[in-house]
Amino acid sequence: MTAGTRQEWREWRGWRAAAQDALYAPGGFYRRAEGPAGHFRTSVHASSLFAGAVARLLCRVDEALGRPAALDFVDMGAGRGELTGGVLAALPAGVAARTRAYAVDIAERPAGLDHRIEWLAEPPRGTTGLLFANEWLDNVPVEVAEVDAAGVARLVLVREDGTERLGEPVDGEPARWLERWWPLPGEEGLRAEIGLSRDEAWAAAVATLGRGLAVAVDYAHTVDTRPPFGTLTGFRGGRETTPVPDGSCDITAHVALDACALPGGRVLPQREALRTLGVTGARPPLTLASTDPAAYVRALAGAGEAAELTAAGGLGDFGWLVQPVGVEDPF
Repeated sequence: MTAGTRQEWREWRGWRAAAQDALYAPGGFYRRAEGPAGHFRTSVHASSLFAGAVARLLCRVDEALGRPAALDFVDMGAGRGELTGGVLAALPAGVAARTRAYAVDIAERPAGLDHRIEWLAEPPRGTTGLLFANEWLDNVPVEVAEVDAAGVARLVLVREDGTERLGEPVDGEPARWLERWWPLPGEEGLRAEIGLSRDEAWAAAVATLGRGLAVAVDYAHTVDTRPPFGTLTGFRGGRETTPVPDGSCDITAHVALDACALPGGRVLPQREALRTLGVTGARPPLTLASTDPAAYVRALAGAGEAAELTAAGGLGDFGWLVQPVGVEDPF
């Protein structure tokens, strides 16, 4: 191999390797001090109602498990522990006393985090309870494929500055995944994200659960609604931007949750899941405004937050992949 070829190999990589370094290597995007909340707004950041709903779900799982002596809550891709802390705060005292809370993230433990929360780089094994992955799978890096002029799906290679070119044809297991989950017609320029790495990551996370429920929440699409040019994008400072794998921005893509689902799992929209858990967005009765104005204002604010969490065309369109492990589906 010549020096020029070695340099070219270092520069041009598949999106999976490039994004992995840009997001998670030392100095990568997800190791920065401001955390995800500094760049984009998730359901967790939108309202404490979301953590309250997850707490109610944990209580349902607790009932399905027969109220074990120790109840586990595992927050995958915990950011700075906002959801974990919110769930603990929302739990009834008796349930909270039995709950072991684990926040899983590659970042360092945030200062001032609730002492009851154990901070881990990997999920604990053999847990009994609820494993919850909110906007985690969309940041599991994937390869990107694009159809060339001859109608062949090829891997997309990228340099650190975001410049792309086409590489080798997609073959082997990635090609079989595309055929099954994201068939690409032979039209030049059509693109797909190969979700095989996410399927494997989700299966590995579910395997850590002894009994209980695993839930993945994310922007999602199904095999009948795959976008023709993919969804790979970036976020920086609260704005969508061109994905550049240099550590300066988040790199994300919507998730083929139907492909991730294991036997017994199913996908439902966030609006349906949250309404089942009591987040309805219903306005308070006007009579409350005259009898208790302060309570009316609080209830009105809560209704607005609930409406954002369940809105069509927004957070309500998120998918919830619900995966029971040794218990009945609590939905």
